[in-house]
Amino acid sequence: MGKNVIRRKSLEPRSASEADRDGGVQSVDRALSILETLAEDDEGYRLSDLAVRTGLSASTVHRLLATLESRRFVQFDRAESKWHVGVRSFTVGASFARRRNFTAQAIPYLRKLRDLTRETANLAVVDDEFIIVLTRMESREIMRSLTKVGGRVPMVTSGVGKAVLATYSDEDVGAVIRHHGMPRLTEKSIVRPSDLFRELAAIRKQGYAIDDEEAEMGLRCVAAVVYNALAEPLAAISVSGLTSRVTDARLPEVGRMVREVAAELTAALGGVMPEANPA
Repeated sequence: MGKNVIRRKSLEPRSASEADRDGGVQSVDRALSILETLAEDDEGYRLSDLAVRTGLSASTVHRLLATLESRRFVQFDRAESKWHVGVRSFTVGASFARRRNFTAQAIPYLRKLRDLTRETANLAVVDDEFIIVLTRMESREIMRSLTKVGGRVPMVTSGVGKAVLATYSDEDVGAVIRHHGMPRLTEKSIVRPSDLFRELAAIRKQGYAIDDEEAEMGLRCVAAVVYNALAEPLAAISVSGLTSRVTDARLPEVGRMVREVAAELTAALGGVMPEANPA
């Protein structure tokens, strides 16, 4: 996914008090922009690269980094002259997963799914029309994960996202498409709304979604929704693996496993499966 340069226009304050207030808000916004940029790449960024990526001057970025470093939200690797996300960012971010108190309860089910399928099992939630991976149980097989824990991806580009979208009305799905588009990540990406609506109808019937090399060639993902007590989507679980292992022949079996474990986790959390649509 591309990384768009963020550029902002400075506002002229109308009074001294407004200058302090607006300047403070702007500094917070810029500092958060730096943290978000650092989180995009585990390799870290040099100062000059951060300035380009955020659209800020190098002096402004350096000043904000110094403040963030003093609070341990970022750290500097002097050997490589690169900045990275710091331990305090992890501590604060981890509270997001803790607030979703079902994460710890989901671990045994992710482990079961990993062992049943021999593929990496994931737990994810929707936040502001994006999918966020909360945790995963890594496969013992060779695997490259497309989305890291804490990573955000548009709903239409992932199996988990499509599984959740299948619970939405057509009107709500259309709103998501209007807000975020339908990016072509691979030659197999779904880029037409009509094709997506047809696939969502199939997902509703079979109870699981498939990302068939739509986000990255060579990778497949099979996902199903976990529901809350109101039969609304609470989260989703999935397995992801190489197409050489998650073959066409295995897809129905893997889909059944994911669907059944999602139902088990739903029950364990006190959730309710929605009534099946009539055939």
